[in-house]
Formats: sequence, C-alpha cells, structure tokens
Amino acid sequence: MAPAQTESSVTMSFWLWLPLGLVEVPASGNSDSEADYSRRRTERFLAFASGLFLFLAGALVVVWQNSRLAVLWDLSYILENAYRISIGQIPYRDFPLAHSPLTFVIQAAIIRFTGRVYWHTTVYCAVMNGFSAILSWRVLLHVLRDRIDHPRLHAFIMSLPLIPLGVYSVFPHPFYDPDCTLVILVALLLLHRVDFQASAWWRPVLAGTASAFPVVVKQNIGLAFLGSLVPGLLVLVMIEAWRNRSTRRYIFALLAVFATISLISVMIQLTTGLNNYWHWTIQYAAARRTPARSEMLEIYWDRILLLWIGIFVLGLLVGRLGSKQSGWLAALSCLLMLAPFAWPTVYLLLDHDASERAERLLMLWPLLLLISFILAIVTARQRKDFSVILPFVLITTVNGAFMSQQLWGSTYAIWPLFIILAAEVLVSLSVLLKDRTWVLLPMVTSIALSLLISGAFYVRSHERLDYANLDEGALTRSTLPALAGLATRGDWLPNLEELVHYTDREIPRDDNLLIIPNEDLFYYTTGRRPLFPVLVFDHTVNPYRAEEIVKLARDRNIRWLIVKQDLQNEDEDLEKQRDQLTAALEEDFEQVESLKNYDVYKRITEQEENDVPNHER
Repeated sequence: MAPAQTESSVTMSFWLWLPLGLVEVPASGNSDSEADYSRRRTERFLAFASGLFLFLAGALVVVWQNSRLAVLWDLSYILENAYRISIGQIPYRDFPLAHSPLTFVIQAAIIRFTGRVYWHTTVYCAVMNGFSAILSWRVLLHVLRDRIDHPRLHAFIMSLPLIPLGVYSVFPHPFYDPDCTLVILVALLLLHRVDFQASAWWRPVLAGTASAFPVVVKQNIGLAFLGSLVPGLLVLVMIEAWRNRSTRRYIFALLAVFATISLISVMIQLTTGLNNYWHWTIQYAAARRTPARSEMLEIYWDRILLLWIGIFVLGLLVGRLGSKQSGWLAALSCLLMLAPFAWPTVYLLLDHDASERAERLLMLWPLLLLISFILAIVTARQRKDFSVILPFVLITTVNGAFMSQQLWGSTYAIWPLFIILAAEVLVSLSVLLKDRTWVLLPMVTSIALSLLISGAFYVRSHERLDYANLDEGALTRSTLPALAGLATRGDWLPNLEELVHYTDREIPRDDNLLIIPNEDLFYYTTGRRPLFPVLVFDHTVNPYRAEEIVKLARDRNIRWLIVKQDLQNEDEDLEKQRDQLTAALEEDFEQVESLKNYDVYKRITEQEENDVPNHER
C-alpha cells in the first residue's frame, strides 16, 4: 500500500470509519523522521478538515431546503407507506408497492424507534447528504491517486459541486434515489479499497456484499449497477488470469454478491414472497414507468450536443498535437475542453428563465457520458485493475437511472456519479496529454466552479420540483407535534391541520376512512391505522380501476371519504383521476362537511338509503 494513503485519516472515530476505508492502519516499521512525521500530521489535518467541511456544507444545504419547502406528494408516498410498515403491515403482501423496500424500511425503523416526528427525517437526510459528499470525495481520491499530479487537491476541488448537488440537496426529503446512490458510493469505495496485490479476504467480501444492496433500494438503478458490475468483475478475472496474476479478490467479491443476493431473496420469500415482490417491483413497475427506447436515446441526438463534443475533441487534439513549448496552444486546448462545461454558468448571464438554465446544466449529462465512453475505450490499455471497468459501470448505472424519469427527472440524486465519471475523464486526459497535464488543474477548477455556481442556481430555483406549487403564499410552519419542522409556502399546512382537528372531533379512530388523492401526511400525523391497500392515488402506484376501488371500499367497510380539492401537485392527470374516483364513490357516500380544502363524505347506510325518495335516487 502506498505511503501516500496515510492522508485518509479523516474521521473522528477510527473504528467507525475503518471498514469504509476512510482511515487506514499505519504501516509497521521504523519511526519516521521528524520532517516526515510533521508532513503526515499536516496531511491528516487537511484531510480531516476537508471531510468535515464537505459534510457540514452538504448537511446545511438540506436543513436550508427543509426550512423553505416541502414536496407533499412525494413526502407522503414515502412516509405514509413507511408508517404502515412500522405498525406491522407487510409491503407487496398486504399492500402494493411499486418500489424496492429499503428506503421505506429505514424510515419505518426511524418511526418505530424515535416516533412520528418530521424533523427526524430532516436530520436523516442532512446526515446522509453530508456523508455522501465524504464518500464521493474518498472515491475521487482513489480514482485519481497515482494517476495524476496533486490528486488530493483535484479530488477536493471536484467534490465542491456536490454541496449544492448532493444526493439530498435538490430533493431534501427521504427518497429511494438518493439512498440508492449513497449505497452505490459505499460499494465503489469498498471496491476501490480492495488491494490489487494481496488483499485480506474480508475486503472483497465486504465490497461484494455492499454491491448487492442497491437492488433493494431502487430497482432500475440497482439492477443497472449490479448488471454491469458482475460482468465487469468477470472480465477482470479473465484479464488477471491471462496475466498470470491472482484472481481471488475478484472471485471473493463475486461470491459475496451472489451470497448476499441469495440471502436477500430468502428474506423476501419468508416475509412477502418472491412472487409478490417480483410482480410489484419488476412487472408492475416496468409496465407503469419504463419509457420507450426512443425516449431514452433522444438525449443523445441533440445537435448542440454534437457541437459541444466536437469542440471538446478539437481541444483535445490541439493539446495532444501541439509542441511541448507551445504554452498558448495548451491554453487554447484547455479553453476549448472547458467551454462545454462552463456554458451553464455563462448562460446564467444570458437568460433568467429557470427552466432554460436548468436545461443547460442537465445537458452536461449526455455530453459527459459520451465523452467518458469514448475516452475509456481509447485509454483502455493504459488502465488497470478496477479502473478498467469503472467508467462502463457508471455509464450503465446512469442510463439505468434515466429509465425512471429520463434526463430531466432522474438526475437530481446521482450527481456524485457525474463527478466520479468526470474524474475518470480527467485520468484519460492525463494519459493523452502527456507532458501538458499542467492544464488539467485550471480546467478542473473552472469546471468545478461552473458546476458550483450553476448547481446553486438550480437548487435555489427548485426547478426540478416545478410539478409542485412551492412559490405561492406566505411561508407557513406546521404546529402539529408530528409535523414539527415541516415548512412550505401556501395554505397547505394550515388546511391539513384543520382536517386533522376535524377528524379528531368528528370521526372515531376505529372508523375506516379513505383519502383521495392523499398528498398529505394524514396517517403519519394522526397515528390512525390505514386499512385501504393504496394510500396515494396516482397512475404509477395505484393498480386499481375506479370500480375496483368502489368494491374495495365496500369490502373494507370504509365509512368516511375525504377528498382534497386544491392540490400542491399540479399534475392535471392527477386531478382527473381524483375527479373520476370521487364520481364513482359518490354513489355510496354523501357529503357532510366542506372544510377549506377538503370535502368530507360519510357512507350512506342502508336505512338512510331507504329514506331517500325514489325520484332522488
């Protein structure tokens, strides 16, 4: 192990971070000289300070986001389902769930052990966001170490954009995409920590075990990651065997992957049943969410994208073909390769439309994916060990994430993968530019600054969350104990509190009720037991037709119906689905109260129905 790796002593607790490779055991041997000891102590302090800064900055972004906005629809979907898991209901068996379970199980555990208090979720997201920044920084160190000059400086600079673009920075509530990226970062760090000459058996086993878990956090991202990593490790086994080198580290990792997947499958079979799990997370989810192939490929056919790629390649050729003494050509090369990545920040000065600004930032994704793919192939022979397959694993994983909501909707939680892929591009450039690698540091600094600025504007405008009404009205904070810390603009929270107080007075806790479309944390807030299979009524997560919902409401003895009128989620299709369900259910219910934003209905009893004159039926 290289002596330079002693810089990784960055955490407050040696034994806490040792398994993740954030702290390394000092090599045995003679004591260092005083100068060496002083240098190593300085490196450790700088590493610790860097990690602490990234953690705190990332955490504070989440706290700030939660102090000003709440996306009720997505927040309700996670926490309402997590609440029902916390009271013993089993997903896939007792109620449908179109997503992998781990995020819901984690939130259910938080509810179970710390109570139904919203600010606990803010703490969770803040800690995970800060932790993901540290993990990304550590992965960058491993990617760059021994492959470019000043790897620690480059790694820290490249990590800075993750302050506004961390896994929970854009969407600050518990969700499966950020959690899946976080688990992937853990797996990547552990995979990099596998020594390439002689490794303790537990390191590849731990890496393989971690690599299996993204599948149970988010199926499209996790399957893409695992589906590319396993063949990649098999390729590395063949390469090492052809070179007459030991393959046991990769074989151990592969065996750990298969053993972990087998153990997870057994646990699923014993709890929910593999057939149920497969039906809801694969068959049903694919039928409702998978985009057409043409939509997936559309982002790669933009003419502007081809122009930017051409400019980048031209810059690379200028830098590669120019003479060693030609400083101005090296500078020109740097500017040309920098231009596509600086454009989102330059565009901030040209257009004030938040949507157009966000589009310029997001178009960096297909640009980077294509550039990294080409450069990874060109420099394949100069790569070794895990770096041979890393770019292809990341590219596949990112495209797997796009299967959810394509480019615009899917990238909010995977920016760490963008930064790591950019580091791989940097490594390829260091190979191709040879003696002109001095241009890399100013180029990296400029790109990081551009991403930091444009990313900050992207988060501040919350353009990714434009499907929710987050700008109208005064900022309000919930006064309900369970929702302490929840804040957003508009009357959504006061109106919800009115509903909660009304149901506490008028609806017995044992009476079953149904809320449509339920973008509020009603069950989480009140502690009532949900008995209807679906809590959030949306095409992607609700498998039932209107007539089936009417029958289920009768079979489950639903006595009360609550319909929210004005929705924070501004999807017109959602309003149409709500109106259709309400019209179908009104046959069995009559309105008894109209609150500020909710209509309350009560089931018509048999006696009441007989009392209705024939001409009114």
